[in-house]
Amino acid sequence: MGWHKDERIKSVMIHIRLKDDKIWIESDWTENGVATDLLVKGIPREEIVLAFHPPHVRQYTEFARA
Repeated sequence: MGWHKDERIKSVMIHIRLKDDKIWIESDWTENGVATDLLVKGIPREEIVLAFHPPHVRQYTEFARA
């Protein structure tokens, strides 16, 4: 975040929401991935949705589909 001349510059690094008792990762531009941090903290893969993937691709990940 910051300024370039008179223009405000901002970007969302991580966008997470809670939906249907799961953690939906909508956007993640971190180096190691926030899903990795959640796993380290003991959150099961079945409770994490990689929502930045289209629904038809989520079945090929190790995480919840929805």
